[in-house]
Amino acid sequence: MTIAPESPQAGTRPLLRLEPKPSHARGKRSPVTCRLKCADQCAHPVPNRTDHETFREVASRALTRRRMLGGLAAAAAVVVGGAQVAGAPGAAAAGGPVAAGRKGLAFGAIAPQPAATDALVVPDGYEWSPIIRWGDPILPGGRAFDPARQSPQQQALQFGYNCDYLDILPADPKELAKPLHARSRGTRGLLVSNHEYTNPAIMFDESYDAATRRAIERAAHGMSVVEVTRRRTGTPWEYSRLSRSNRRVHLGTEFVVDGPAAGSDLMRTVADPTGTRVLGTLNNCAGGTTPWGTVVSGEENFHGYFRATGTDPRDARYGLRDAATSYGWELDEPRFDARNAGYENESHRFGWVVELDPYDPSAPPVKHTAMGRLKHEGANVILSEDGHAVAYMGDDERFDYVYKFVSRDTFRRGGSARARAHNKQLLSAGDLYVARFEGDSPAAEIDGSGAVPSDGAFDGTGRWVPLVEDGESRVPGMSVAEVLVFTRLAADAVGATKMDRPEDVEPHPLTGRVYVACTNNTDRGKAGKEGPTEPNPRGANRDGHVVEIVEDRGDQLSETFRWNLLLVAGDPATNDGTYFAGFPAEKVSPISCPDNLAFDADGNLWISTDGQPSSIQRCDGLFKVPLTGRERGHVQQFLAVPREAETCGPVVDSRDGMVYVNVQHPGEDGSFADQHSFFPDYLAAGEPVPAGAWRGPRPATVQVYRAGAGEQPGKGNGHGHGWDGPGPFPWPRGGKGWGPGGRSRGRWAR
Repeated sequence: MTIAPESPQAGTRPLLRLEPKPSHARGKRSPVTCRLKCADQCAHPVPNRTDHETFREVASRALTRRRMLGGLAAAAAVVVGGAQVAGAPGAAAAGGPVAAGRKGLAFGAIAPQPAATDALVVPDGYEWSPIIRWGDPILPGGRAFDPARQSPQQQALQFGYNCDYLDILPADPKELAKPLHARSRGTRGLLVSNHEYTNPAIMFDESYDAATRRAIERAAHGMSVVEVTRRRTGTPWEYSRLSRSNRRVHLGTEFVVDGPAAGSDLMRTVADPTGTRVLGTLNNCAGGTTPWGTVVSGEENFHGYFRATGTDPRDARYGLRDAATSYGWELDEPRFDARNAGYENESHRFGWVVELDPYDPSAPPVKHTAMGRLKHEGANVILSEDGHAVAYMGDDERFDYVYKFVSRDTFRRGGSARARAHNKQLLSAGDLYVARFEGDSPAAEIDGSGAVPSDGAFDGTGRWVPLVEDGESRVPGMSVAEVLVFTRLAADAVGATKMDRPEDVEPHPLTGRVYVACTNNTDRGKAGKEGPTEPNPRGANRDGHVVEIVEDRGDQLSETFRWNLLLVAGDPATNDGTYFAGFPAEKVSPISCPDNLAFDADGNLWISTDGQPSSIQRCDGLFKVPLTGRERGHVQQFLAVPREAETCGPVVDSRDGMVYVNVQHPGEDGSFADQHSFFPDYLAAGEPVPAGAWRGPRPATVQVYRAGAGEQPGKGNGHGHGWDGPGPFPWPRGGKGWGPGGRSRGRWAR
């Protein structure tokens, strides 16, 4: 059952004033998200202004090479049956066999939800509930959330805002060494989440002064670690309000800087003349869990927090400008304004992959300069056959690049403290590469419409071009430190392939194949901009696509690869330029703007989206996509998030029959007095508000489980509350979804 949203209230004034929706936002987000998440980057010139060779030249060279090798032989080596890439490693190549005979997570695909639907919708036979919400206390001294009594000190003791990356780690990190299909989260774990950005217009009423609001926002950024427990596997989790494992990381947390750029002149400031210590992390988007049990997080749109001098052309390549920021933190701390003497390099200290050890609250988090500075969506690590840690990364910008990092040292097996300490250094030194893709179809067949080439697939070959290798810069005229601090310029210099906003880049834990979510690029093909290419085949690409990369010889250390497009996304009912790996388009769930990726124990890909409300007028959601056999490319929608929200950080545990997502920025276009969403508490108008609840939107971590798995009246619900007896229950628990005023048995009790 889906409950329609309540009508907005009139006559309110938002804290954040925005211009009418600009045309640049049509392909993905609302103007509120554009302003706060990426500082209206799409309204400004594309930072990548390089003029690489045209796709026509690349394609012509590829065709010439094919003729030399023999056209028939080369064509036969590209695609088998339109589904499997020839020569790809078997299912057991990188982490154990796919579990045979498992049914996995069975469900019937839900209907796409209209963009105005303020409900979290799941399939029949499933229920959902939040594990933790913005403002829930997790450290000693933290009070129950009260939107009228927030403070910087309280927010630092509470779960942060706009949760993005998510994982629930087993209590014992040794469990992570097991193959995916044999791994168990057990009954006690550690929930780890990023907190990307804040939206003051819906967080605060006008009683808060501007400086206090900004200080609370700084405390609401960063990361959280929270202990969670449950009765048995397959049942809902509760978070532990007081646990020695709980932790908040925010703008006041000290980070260690390591790697080749640490201590260089480019990293030093008047507050840190050593260039090895940084306060805080911000705009943390996606991430990944390493084989040794740490979490890596990507610092993405850092440019929106700093005012630059406007005199360094290298800053422009990252979108930094001499203009007041929307956050206004430069009014409070001099480090956010490069015009202040001694802070010219502060922005160089953001835009890194950071690593946090959830199992050791005393260990300082680390920023790894060896992995390059860019707008990191995240980083995801897989071990090569000989034990090197290989991380894949996307730079989330129009016409930017896909990267690979290979550790210098190798992984040490075993659960000893010594082995783990060694493994925690793997991302500190190694080689950095950027991807160059080449298509194998005639240029005339890539006309921007999304029509599949005559060979039956968008595909080709590629090369990982070295930027830093064996401790040396491979970019003429740039030192190692310069390559790592100005990685975008280094990648420009070697002719990397411009992609349509590469976001999450995930290696498959069972096959070793790599999947790249290119979310969209409405600028492709515009005057003065690069036109369609085979790896980015549509002009004005509003819906995005997913690239599948197969490393040559099945070796993650290979410097060459083959690639194909798994999906060219969109709604087939209204868009002829879609492609689903050969699966009939009329049988798929419509999908647009792929963002985060995940895998289940049965080998299926899961895609969360960010931008469907504006691109196909549907709520964002989570989608399952089989990767092999006749079902390859069969997109099936599992859930839809509420109005104006984004689906983030999916975790799919098919052993438990459970799915987890972070619901980010619900009701983002509202104001404090005119809220557009009431997720997840969904209190009806005039209904009493229990302590810790709120009739307004709260980004939250949500768990989805089989119907009946969570029924045990009188037990805790994950927030220090319980329910007992009949009456209104403010959290949705219905099979298909509840909206404002939803009911279930039970009532709140302390």
